[in-house]
Amino acid sequence: MAAIVTPSKTAPPIAPPQFPFARPHTRENVIRHGIQVGVFNCVLALLQLIAGAERWRDWDDVLVYSNAIGFGIWGFIELFRIPLLGEAAQPRSRGSDLARYMVLVCGGVIGGWIVGSFVGDLYCGCHQMASIMGQPNRLRTAIIFSVVAATVATYFFYSRARDMLQRERIAQAERDATMARLALLQSQLEPHMLFNTLANLRVLIGLDPARAQAMLDRLIAFLRATLTASRTQAHALGAEFERLDDYLQLMAVRMGPRLQTSFDLPDELRDTPVPPLLLQPLVENSIQHGLEPKVEGGRIEVSARREAGQLVLRVRDTGVGLEAAPASNGTRFGLKQVRERLQTLHGDAASLELEPAAQADGGGTLATLRLPV
Repeated sequence: MAAIVTPSKTAPPIAPPQFPFARPHTRENVIRHGIQVGVFNCVLALLQLIAGAERWRDWDDVLVYSNAIGFGIWGFIELFRIPLLGEAAQPRSRGSDLARYMVLVCGGVIGGWIVGSFVGDLYCGCHQMASIMGQPNRLRTAIIFSVVAATVATYFFYSRARDMLQRERIAQAERDATMARLALLQSQLEPHMLFNTLANLRVLIGLDPARAQAMLDRLIAFLRATLTASRTQAHALGAEFERLDDYLQLMAVRMGPRLQTSFDLPDELRDTPVPPLLLQPLVENSIQHGLEPKVEGGRIEVSARREAGQLVLRVRDTGVGLEAAPASNGTRFGLKQVRERLQTLHGDAASLELEPAAQADGGGTLATLRLPV
């Protein structure tokens, strides 16, 4: 088994999250946000009327001022959002983007308040802006109210954008997982292996029909298990060993007596759940890089043990060894993919190690896979 394995082309990585406020301008987004801003403005107008009962006679003025200022703030933010943050900002630093957005919000509050007050003055035929500017207490109250309202609205839109972004990331992760399962399926349905097996079966049908039927049964079981495993997250360790046996029996059609196998699976570990098709890439490497370059072939030993609270799986071959293995383009689904699957499923709690096997036992390569039980 060679340490040099060229991985297959895996699914694209999950894109880094976009800054939640830098959503693209689309018709649907603008209409949806406009309706939400309008409802929010009306609620604020109602609160102002409730807080000052004597102003109910001017309810239309309050409603116009509230909507004019609210839509003014939103319009300023939407107008300058993309020039300041970008269409899909990839933050250089979280603090930098947050600071730029706070500048955008503060500028929007000031600009929207000025423009909205002007529009309200035109509607009511009064000079509300000048009146407020001449009353410090009223001006302070108006500013505080506007800032609080803008902060609440900002948090609302931020939360919605963050939730939408999280759903997009989950959907992307699901798509990546689907692509990974398809890549796994493609890697196991190796065309050359299938073609060679079918060619050998064609010969055996005429020479040894009973053996050909046995090999065909193995092939059917292998294909069925591979298709099933591509749709599941885990299966029993006993099923994993059975699929390895099917695969090695198919390889024996081509290699004949040059391939010898040994399985060691304690009964108490047979039902232990493991990721499907996790060991087969290691066995494939043992054959391709360890045994096939060796004229006389060799032996593959697969074992399972429980050690220190971990499930320890070992694939050992008596091939040419790590250093003597010839350079190769490797298999589509190699050691890197196995490590990536372990990292995704178990993080640092799982590992895969390759090392030379003891010369006293025939040399070769030992692959040790550890994962939590």
